[in-house]
Amino acid sequence: MKIHNPLFRADMPDPDIIRVGTDFYMVSTTMFYMPSAPVLKSRDLKHWEIVSYICEEIADNDIYRLRNGRHAYGKGQWATSLMQYKGRFYACFVCHDMEKTYLFSTDDIEKSDWDRIVLDHVYHDMSFLNWEGRNYLVYGNGEIRIVELKEDFSGIVEGTDRLLLQTPTEGVGLRCEGCRAYVKDGWIYLLFIDWPKDQPGKRGMRREVCYRLKDLSGAFERKTILHDDMWLAGCGIAQGPIFDDQEGNWYAVMFQDSRAVGRVPFLMPVQWKDGWPVLGIDGKVPESLEVPFEEKETEEVIQSDSFSHQENVLKKVWQWNHVPDREAWSFTERPGYLRLKNRKPTEDLLKAANTLTQRTAAPYSEFLVNLDCSGMKDGDYAGLCALVERYGQIGVRQRNGKRSIVMRRREGQRAPMEIAGRGMEALQEWYSIQEEEVFLAAGSESVWLRIVFRFDSWGSGAETAGFFYSLDGEDYCQLGEDLSLFYSLSLFVGARVGVFSYNEECPEGGWADFREFTYRDGKRKEEI
Repeated sequence: MKIHNPLFRADMPDPDIIRVGTDFYMVSTTMFYMPSAPVLKSRDLKHWEIVSYICEEIADNDIYRLRNGRHAYGKGQWATSLMQYKGRFYACFVCHDMEKTYLFSTDDIEKSDWDRIVLDHVYHDMSFLNWEGRNYLVYGNGEIRIVELKEDFSGIVEGTDRLLLQTPTEGVGLRCEGCRAYVKDGWIYLLFIDWPKDQPGKRGMRREVCYRLKDLSGAFERKTILHDDMWLAGCGIAQGPIFDDQEGNWYAVMFQDSRAVGRVPFLMPVQWKDGWPVLGIDGKVPESLEVPFEEKETEEVIQSDSFSHQENVLKKVWQWNHVPDREAWSFTERPGYLRLKNRKPTEDLLKAANTLTQRTAAPYSEFLVNLDCSGMKDGDYAGLCALVERYGQIGVRQRNGKRSIVMRRREGQRAPMEIAGRGMEALQEWYSIQEEEVFLAAGSESVWLRIVFRFDSWGSGAETAGFFYSLDGEDYCQLGEDLSLFYSLSLFVGARVGVFSYNEECPEGGWADFREFTYRDGKRKEEI
């Protein structure tokens, strides 16, 4: 069976993968989206589906509930490490906003919301390491440290946290981080990314490096094992796991910063030569590779949804922007619809609770939904959004008893790092808000909304989102200009589509009913 790269054309960063018999399980990073830390399953390395989430929510506080000006944008769940040990599954990730590390375990990897303990320390970009019957976390940025876990995984062994090794500083902009640790043939292998600085006539880019140790004394050998950007110049493919199949073939999955769509993973073969893992083919990530598996299709990681559900349970492809207000959404109050209730005033999309999201995919993603606005009250605004730093949204707004279709967008030059680094309030001041409005006829209660994401040049050209509406579900009109998309560290995730509803004026608003959410991934032949 042939697999074409990239493995996903969607945001799936910081992967870790383990094999359980003939099944492969992957974890990834979704930051502030809840539920948190998705677990994906595959039997052929080509088709992956989300089977569980490690936790439903990280914390019940203002940060994760978008209250009192607090938020977890750009933070939240980072770079989960995954391990199976003595029949139990373990996962660990850090939350810099909480200044804590979370250690989870379960006896069923396909069951959501694992048991957890909290470690009151930031073990940045950690990896599990099992060495001579003991378990450790290897972590850090540049200064790589190691700490031992208790035998029952109930915490750390006091007094064991120490420096393991120091990575180079000269000529390096980003020192080693993103650890993945392995033991093979009596050697410890520590895989990291680093980022060399630009040199005259040569652009620095992320690469994958490997440290090889015979024991935990800190004595090591080092080798660069992948330094390739494939077709996206300067965007090195690096950071991820190596693993084997039942036949002893080895693979790696590493990701690439692919602009607005996010960080996408690539699959490549691994050969062991002279005791070192050699990634790719002749030092390059292949455009495709043959794998010795029978093709086994699964559900996709982006899906349509009728919203016709008998229980208030989301498909696993959906995540909320931060922790939702569980009393403010329902499938069952009006069967066949997703109902979003407006229970507190919000003046900005990024401050609004209960925005339901999915990933987008390159090179083209189209999303449609039907909105019944009969339950809306003055101040309500509901519809579809492109969830990025400089966001855009289209929906129905009600003011003074009258409804209109409004396309709203952040406008202005991309915020520089010094502004974006100061947080959401600084960004809100940096960007202005521009609106386009079309009034609806009295009594209008149903509209169709559509957003078209174009990543046509796979990150090398213009990336945009276009916003459309229809009164009959057939003929669509664009409202406003296309929104230019870009990836930003303020959110640290790829562009997403979202279904939103909030009230801009009143403590208690009405509600919006959505049905027939549709995803299309093939470009239509006719002009839109």
